[in-house]
Amino acid sequence: MKFTSVVAAGTAVVLSLALAACSGGGDEGGGGDDDVVVTMLPKNLGNPYFEASTAGAQEAADELGVAVEEVGPDAASPDAQVPFINTAAQQGVNALVVSANDPTAIGDALEEARSAGTKVVTFDSDTEPQFRDLFVNQASAEGIADKQLELISEQIGGEGEIAILSASANATNQNAWIALMEEKLASDYPEIELVEVVYGDDDDQTSFDKTAALLQSHPDLKGIVSPTTVGIAAAARYVSTSEYQGEVAVTGLGTPNQMREYVEDGTVEAFALWNPTDLGYLATQAAAALVAGDITGEEGETFEAGRLGEYTVGADGEVLLGEPFVYDASNIADFDF
Repeated sequence: MKFTSVVAAGTAVVLSLALAACSGGGDEGGGGDDDVVVTMLPKNLGNPYFEASTAGAQEAADELGVAVEEVGPDAASPDAQVPFINTAAQQGVNALVVSANDPTAIGDALEEARSAGTKVVTFDSDTEPQFRDLFVNQASAEGIADKQLELISEQIGGEGEIAILSASANATNQNAWIALMEEKLASDYPEIELVEVVYGDDDDQTSFDKTAALLQSHPDLKGIVSPTTVGIAAAARYVSTSEYQGEVAVTGLGTPNQMREYVEDGTVEAFALWNPTDLGYLATQAAAALVAGDITGEEGETFEAGRLGEYTVGADGEVLLGEPFVYDASNIADFDF
């Protein structure tokens, strides 16, 4: 079964696909023959990172015997996500798995969806806890901040000016990581100066242009940290064909397929990420467990997540996938996403 991508053209349209849930034996899966539909709502469509997470969602759905739909806007903005949330609620989907473009702006729409009986799981980028049932976090905020600072420090020799190329100014996850990086720079990296934070809005051309502007504005810049897969690829693309290749380090969070050529040509030494396929897989497993009534989102509850094993719900309904993984020339050929 293939997932369905639906793009907004004024009003969101959600295709009501359903597949009979596995009947199974005993109390597995909450029982019953009800049709179960899980709607995936990434920040925006056409983003390789979210394409990988939706592939993971589809893998989980195939195992669970449920239907997965992918819907979403072209542009990563909270206003653009709201119509999709509203339509999902109106269609009565069982679960909505969303990467939030803003922690509060989509809250009212999510509350209405929950009131209509839709379970809400955030993944990748969270809302305020009251707006959802669970948050499937790719890694701890501290772990992500620490890894990015560790990488940039190693690559610039522990001193010099750096800049951050983020996604949108309202992205919950980006802002949390940046705040922690700012704190840790002051306490743990006194010889590294953060000179500017800019926003590429998870758009390739905007991120490319922001990279050019950073390098023009800061002639002594030694490194760029981009905690977004679109941004790091755009920054690497600019640096790879410029006078700054080999002089300005580029690191952050990226996918192996996007970054392979830049690692191979020496533009990028190393970068980090988790596996977005696993993230989408886990989010869908968690959504199915909520729909089945196996968990409610309370701290301490456990559920089985297929090939990933057992997970425990933490404080504020958070489920943690794991720690960031570093990709470099020694291992990047082993991955294909």
